[in-house]
Amino acid sequence: MRFRHPDGSVVHLAYCTNVHPAETLEGVLAQLRDHCEPVRKRLGRDRLGIGLWLAKDAAHALHTDPAALRGLRTALDRRGLEVVTLNGFPYQGFGAAEVKYRVYRPDWTEPERLAYTSGLADLLAALLPADVTEGSISTLPLAWRTLWDDRAARTARTALTTLAGRLDALAELTGKSIRIALEPEPGCIVETTADAIEPLAAIAHPRIGVCVDTCHLATSFEEPAAALDALTAAGITIPKVQLSAALHAEHPHLQDVRDALAAFSEPRFLHQTRARTAGGLHGTDDLHQALTEGPLPTGAPWRAHFHVPLHAPPAPPLTSTVPVLKDALARLVGGPAPLTHHLEVETYTWQALPAELRPRTRAQLADGIAAELGLARDLLHDLGLKELP
Repeated sequence: MRFRHPDGSVVHLAYCTNVHPAETLEGVLAQLRDHCEPVRKRLGRDRLGIGLWLAKDAAHALHTDPAALRGLRTALDRRGLEVVTLNGFPYQGFGAAEVKYRVYRPDWTEPERLAYTSGLADLLAALLPADVTEGSISTLPLAWRTLWDDRAARTARTALTTLAGRLDALAELTGKSIRIALEPEPGCIVETTADAIEPLAAIAHPRIGVCVDTCHLATSFEEPAAALDALTAAGITIPKVQLSAALHAEHPHLQDVRDALAAFSEPRFLHQTRARTAGGLHGTDDLHQALTEGPLPTGAPWRAHFHVPLHAPPAPPLTSTVPVLKDALARLVGGPAPLTHHLEVETYTWQALPAELRPRTRAQLADGIAAELGLARDLLHDLGLKELP
């Protein structure tokens, strides 16, 4: 979906296909048929943006077979879909029964991460619509926080600097500018937007910036205005924003609140949980640790990294951080010029929701994704953006 900003530029809205994980090219093509096109039709649009997730094997198949890449481009066009952004964070196995810490490997100290991301940039340049010259790829925020030292930091910086040079060469060759965005996430080396400033300032390249995920922003209790203003002041670009919402518990000391939170504790994904007090930010790696091991203060609200559907907050006594999303979006695209032109709804946890909240059919999932995109569309309209045909 495309929107005209009051400054005349185009802002793209998509949804991320990592909610339908597939490891192979055949699986990706099936996603377009079984999920993406039905969502487009529910929204009554001739064209729908999708943020593709291409696992390692699918990306390799496309990179080594020009005919396969042409086939994907043809399938996108035939189904009324377009791609201006890729999710390059998960490398493989995102549909596994247990993902947890595995999603952070390989990290930016490992050559596989550079090779994978470079390949994605080549693919995105070939997949961009003919009238679009800029693409974005979100990626791992360097690494999970353990086993990190000065040597690891230098290795990651070298890899990203090498990538920046390749992106420059790709732009010169194709006329397509692909930008990479580190996605701050709780528990990682770059946990917050503030953490991103120093390593990105050291690289100092306009094609390497930040992906602001509004669930992660909220989980770490970052204030959107302060966070975004600090990035702007430091000259850090925002190639991409993921529109998402975290789980919020105002009174975690109450038993009914803890019972409600326990329903969201599940074995597939990591749900980092945070509490903020006058003494600072406190955290656990997963929600079950917060509930069973007691390391978090219970006299302050908790937020958990669980991407809940934007249009359907959990029932009381829980809620979501959609208000943080709204504040961030107003700052990002509500001003005289947008700070980003790529927005992506990213709720990948539909099948990890408590059983009674999960979609039971493809049709129900498509209904939910379309409702999320409808909410995002309404928010953009409220900010003065006009939807384009």
